Amino acid sequence: MNLANKLTIIRIFLVPIFLIFIAVKDIPYGTTLATLVFVIAALTDKLDGYIARSRNQITNFGKFMDPLADKLLVTAALVSLVEFHIIPSWAAIIIIAREFAVTGLRTVAASDGVVIAASWWGKLKTVIQIIAIILLLLKFNIQSQNELTNIISNTTLLNNLFNFLPELFLYLAVIITIISGIDYFIKNRNAIKIDK
Repeated sequence: MNLANKLTIIRIFLVPIFLIFIAVKDIPYGTTLATLVFVIAALTDKLDGYIARSRNQITNFGKFMDPLADKLLVTAALVSLVEFHIIPSWAAIIIIAREFAVTGLRTVAASDGVVIAASWWGKLKTVIQIIAIILLLLKFNIQSQNELTNIISNTTLLNNLFNFLPELFLYLAVIITIISGIDYFIKNRNAIKIDK
């Protein structure tokens, strides 16, 4: 249980904390705290990967748990945003379905001793998804605080910024998610040949 793996475990434990803050209405500044927890969890993702590579602490546990922690975090955030009508359900379904599909592909490939490394598209997908979710959580924060909402709605630039940017990154995340999924399956199509 090295430092990188401990950070991965921390990220998993942050998921239910995020859900409590965002779902329980009676918690003061709950949405703000949920956003903060999500940002911290996202930072641990980058940090544990850097530590594992720089200290040569890459383990089978880390290879399994790190992507699982990422999927739990992103899925929890997306489902929560759908519940509060911040994003359409189809966008969340596309992103989550892609994660299931690529995980299945990796499992099949692993059964033949083939390790599918993260692609450039996959890494870009993760970054754009995290940015989109943070922006959407900030938008949810603003909608949850009436006084702040009134200030922003009366300021054209801020109003456009907080309505346009989150939507832009969400649709960008969906597009890149689809592209990265197709890229994985094209490059690793031999792993799922029926007659192999």
